[in-house]
Amino acid sequence: MRILLTGRTGQLGSALEHALAAVGELMPFDRKALDLRSIGNSIADAKPDIIVNAAAYTAVDRAERERDAAFEVNARAVAEIAQQARSVDALLVHFSTDYVFDGRKPAPYVETDAPRPLSVYGKSKLEGERALEASGCRHLVFRCSWIYAPAGRNFVNAILAAAKAGRELRVVDDQRGAPTSSTAVAAAVTGILSDAALRGKPSGIYHMSAAGETTWHGFAKEILAGAQLDARLTPVSSADYGAAAPRPQNSMLDNAKLRSAFGVSLPDWREGFRAAMRAMH
Repeated sequence: MRILLTGRTGQLGSALEHALAAVGELMPFDRKALDLRSIGNSIADAKPDIIVNAAAYTAVDRAERERDAAFEVNARAVAEIAQQARSVDALLVHFSTDYVFDGRKPAPYVETDAPRPLSVYGKSKLEGERALEASGCRHLVFRCSWIYAPAGRNFVNAILAAAKAGRELRVVDDQRGAPTSSTAVAAAVTGILSDAALRGKPSGIYHMSAAGETTWHGFAKEILAGAQLDARLTPVSSADYGAAAPRPQNSMLDNAKLRSAFGVSLPDWREGFRAAMRAMH
């Protein structure tokens, strides 16, 4: 099985590169090696059985002023990859986000809930989903939430850096979700792609996030405790924090469809975080 992976240097891509190497012949690309605007030639030459697209524009606040850049990577490039996947009859595995929802639903979101993104980032990811579905290629879209990794720019490392620098931490306490380890996502996707019955599974969107829930403030407390760091941690509202891009207040995703189709469940977010912390030491 030949697997073409995009976005190998990202948080999710690096975890996938490590995990997918055990599944088949892996062809990993980063942005320097693979121009997303001309990816067609690369796919035609590689003739992969599976394309795993982990490339994404994820700078949520910056996207508010860089709309074209966000849509270039998260929508237009996805449309091109999907068309090429169809041309070589490859399965396309793509990753989306809880930010396609407005967060006003009190219960966890299911795949059939109507998307209503609040931010440019969320809108660009939703357009990517729709372009992929319209292409007619075989596909699996995994919507993930609150992704972090042991390395790279993410919430965990931002909290650790601020605490070590002795800065006060003002962290939002009115948004809830499930912090999800990139390693856990990569393991789940690898298990799904290893499934001999995969070809019999329907194309579509599946929610894939850790079990349990917390707030960003609650996650920050867990990070500080796990690293045995003391810091002044102050809960604030989303309005008081004043981020450039609006976020959904409820980012909880219902994973029942994923469990039913593939028998896959991600561990509780605390378990995933503890594993990530061990990887950092």
